Amino acid sequence: MSQQGAALQSYNNELVKCIEELCTKRDELQKQIVSEEEEKSKLQNDIRLLSEKLAKLNEGLAKKIAARNEFDRTIQETEAAYIKILESSQVLLNVLKKESASMK
Repeated sequence: MSQQGAALQSYNNELVKCIEELCTKRDELQKQIVSEEEEKSKLQNDIRLLSEKLAKLNEGLAKKIAARNEFDRTIQETEAAYIKILESSQVLLNVLKKESASMK
């Protein structure tokens, strides 16, 4: 009977050792989970901040592009009007030259 008691005690010791090892592995895994959850939270916050920054940048770019397009339109209209003025001035000059020549 004492042999059975010794075997039972040995099994019990091994069982306790295995349970302790499992608990240690679980605790290590829990630490990794907590660490990765913290990292995940930090990354999500970084993504949120970067997304906000990107949205503001896109908004600013859109306004600047619209302003540039308005400048382009104004420049084109002004250049076209200026060319018409030059053409009209040339026509006026030619008419004046002809009138001046005919008055001599």
